[in-house]
Amino acid sequence: MIFEQLEKCDYEQLIFCQDKNSGLKAIIAIHDTTLGPALGGTRMWTYENEQQAIIDAIRLSRAMTYKAAASGLNLGGGKAVIIGDPNKDKSEELFRAFGRYIQGLNGRYITAEDVGTNEADMDLIHQETAFVTGVSPAFGSGGNPSPVTAYGVYRGMKAAALEAFGSDSLQGKTIAVQGVGNVAYHLCGYLHEEGANLIVTDINPAHVERAVEKYGAQAVGIDEIYSVNCDIFSPCALGGVINDETIPQLKAKVIAGSANNQLQENRHGDKIAELGLVYAPDYVINAGGLINVADELLGYNRERAMKKVETIYDTIHRVFKIAKRDQIPSYLAADRLAEERIASVKRSRNTFLLNERHLLNRGR
Repeated sequence: MIFEQLEKCDYEQLIFCQDKNSGLKAIIAIHDTTLGPALGGTRMWTYENEQQAIIDAIRLSRAMTYKAAASGLNLGGGKAVIIGDPNKDKSEELFRAFGRYIQGLNGRYITAEDVGTNEADMDLIHQETAFVTGVSPAFGSGGNPSPVTAYGVYRGMKAAALEAFGSDSLQGKTIAVQGVGNVAYHLCGYLHEEGANLIVTDINPAHVERAVEKYGAQAVGIDEIYSVNCDIFSPCALGGVINDETIPQLKAKVIAGSANNQLQENRHGDKIAELGLVYAPDYVINAGGLINVADELLGYNRERAMKKVETIYDTIHRVFKIAKRDQIPSYLAADRLAEERIASVKRSRNTFLLNERHLLNRGR
């Protein structure tokens, strides 16, 4: 059954890691390395069973392939999950054991922090391998990636505004931001500076309060955010918020935010396209964090990383062009952008190998 799952979406490798002394039980999924080594974070979670952990690892690794490809990075997609409670099961022994497994892959997989892991955990992994990003700045990291991710969302939102309104200016636009955590708080800063009107909500009252005080945002209830009068709806919290229940409530013309997996199902992407809403696909617009950690592989340079993040504007624009060209919703156009780039590199590589073989045969 596992091989059937891997074959269905052409996964390359699934690695099971265990260390009896530290209690490590981890899974590394490598989806595709056509464009380069697989990069993706390590998630630590209390999975109900091993099958659930496997499914999460392979699903997330495929998403990383598409995110890297669409962002123009020379990286493939991978993801790791550690089965355990991040609040009580962490130890130096566990992360160093995991680091040795990563080192054993000799660069095919590069890790980073994710849900349940942090910078300190990456530092422990770094004691065993250089194939890790998101470490402490002292080791060459870019530090907190939230401001960089927010800047990418801001640039992508401007591209979506251009598509919807004929201008990328956000001045005077009313933007409803769902969730005002680290990324969205910095996003609100960019939006406020440009003169946008902000409506915010969050399950944490303190997050709402600081956005109200700092940026003059209007606060609304958690369930009210979908139906407010606004130009842009920006989901920056949970996934699956574009669904049968919320779509009829939306008054926005644009959906552009940092949350992952915003569409509950693909058919919801079809539905919002039918309604004429402009949707900036989540894994394209929120790629700033990946771009930032990828720059660490070159020797981190903040200015260079931010210039690369700026290109999210152009990538979102290309997605809309493909959607028009092929008459498909933007979420499918984003996939097509990634798939076309991967296919192009594969063709080029196969042609090179065939030519090399031909030259070798001639020389015999």
